Amino acid sequence: MDSNALTPEVLRELRAPRPYPAVSLTMPTHRRDRHNEQDTVRLRNLLAAAGHRLDADPGLDRRTRAAVMERLTAAVAEVDLRHALDGLLVLADAREHRIWYLPREVPERVVLSDTYLTRNLVAATAQSRPYWVLGIAADRATLWSGSGESVHEHRADGFPMVPPEESWDVEREERVGNIPSTFSDEETRRFLRTVDHAMGTVLGRRPRPLHLVGLAPALALLAEAGNATHKAVGRLVKGGLTDGPARVLLKEIGPVVEDHARREKTEVLNRLEEAKGRRTFAAGLDEVWESVREKRADLIALEEHYRRTVRVQDGHLVPVDEASAASAADPGVRDDIVDELVEGALDGGAHVVFLPDGTLAGHDRIAAVLRY
Repeated sequence: MDSNALTPEVLRELRAPRPYPAVSLTMPTHRRDRHNEQDTVRLRNLLAAAGHRLDADPGLDRRTRAAVMERLTAAVAEVDLRHALDGLLVLADAREHRIWYLPREVPERVVLSDTYLTRNLVAATAQSRPYWVLGIAADRATLWSGSGESVHEHRADGFPMVPPEESWDVEREERVGNIPSTFSDEETRRFLRTVDHAMGTVLGRRPRPLHLVGLAPALALLAEAGNATHKAVGRLVKGGLTDGPARVLLKEIGPVVEDHARREKTEVLNRLEEAKGRRTFAAGLDEVWESVREKRADLIALEEHYRRTVRVQDGHLVPVDEASAASAADPGVRDDIVDELVEGALDGGAHVVFLPDGTLAGHDRIAAVLRY
């Protein structure tokens, strides 16, 4: 499953307590290259390691152990490494299994607990910069969920939307592209007010940058219709994209999304500079981690491929050599502390922004604006 499919509802369900053991497997993967065969071997070895962990747990009865292993084996069999991104997450308990392909590198590990491991999934979703695309015509509105290299139609929350059939006169259905010629029609305005209200509900539940797509008359009328779509960060003035297809919409909206990313980068760097003057600034992993723990972080900015292996010692993060075998075997070592920090920041209400590598070189690759 694409990390773009992670919703607040799904995340709450994944974090819910469940009968022990809930098993989480994570491993780095390679995107469509010769290392895919290596990933296959690595995945089989990870499954074997999970089996050994289950066998060695004295608190598990044979029936539970067998049920969990059956779900894990089924999950691994379903993994299609042709869709591999940068990381893989496999979740399983005695009743179900789930597979997530992550656009972010993750450590190789096996975790047995009474909940699933979610921090890598949350961080990968944040890094992929999810966004909404609202396609507008006078007689149809569609909503698309995008992130990274994919976009797919969101068929929920009332979308796709069309006006009530009785509001349209067949003799008036002359088209320019996919837009009726009667933009002044009150029925059209009423329909777009309904679209705006539905979009407001979606943004309230799943806040993301919103981009609008449609011909100029439709976008102008939508701007008059309500308030929610005023939050749009990008507009593509082009008809014929209300129904995609996805690959065409992704290509067309790409420059608009990239332009927003550039503007966001500039705004974030300006906020960091202003925070220095107000002394509400933190930099470096240890300082930012402390601010997240204290829920003082309002904005976290970090580089896309930033990772650090650490040991928590006396309330601080002590860097550890990732290549050290002794470190890898030390249960006190946390090799995905950055993902853990991102998840904690989002849970604490902070805004998390990933920036291109090298952007924050002067701040040890991570910085924060503090609330106080």
